[in-house]
Amino acid sequence: MKAQQLKNAILQLAIQGKLVPQDPTDEPASVLLEKIKQKKDRLIAEGKIKKSKK
Repeated sequence: MKAQQLKNAILQLAIQGKLVPQDPTDEPASVLLEKIKQKKDRLIAEGKIKKSKK
């Protein structure tokens, strides 16, 4: 296997989450994203950060 092929194979495994064992106590990404959104909304309401422009 050439270096570039090895690099690509490792990158693909990393993207799939297969390089390390998964922690069964980890929350799904959707839960984490919702927590981030709630915290951001709270900080905007408190005036600590500005609402981002879209």
